[in-house]
Amino acid sequence: MNISPIQPSSIQPVGPIEIGGAAPASGSSEFGNILQGAIDQVEGASNNANQSVQQFLSGDGEDLHTTVLAVQRASLEFDMLMQVRNKVVSAYQEVMRMQM
Repeated sequence: MNISPIQPSSIQPVGPIEIGGAAPASGSSEFGNILQGAIDQVEGASNNANQSVQQFLSGDGEDLHTTVLAVQRASLEFDMLMQVRNKVVSAYQEVMRMQM
């Protein structure tokens, strides 16, 4: 079995990773915009789930599995937002513990 080595020309550099389609952060307002966008997305998922539940309960043609998926999606997005918040708070506390 002959394994050929990786050639340096076949490795392509990876550019900056964009989160949520946002441009790379250039200031403190960018972080605020990204955070506000994430909060708006979670709120939209929650509103979508509530609307889906209401349509299911009123019998307006909403399927049970669609309703359950919308509720689970909203729950997962909220959990992820809370984990990001916890990491940001933890990082802030770590910076505040640093001695100057």
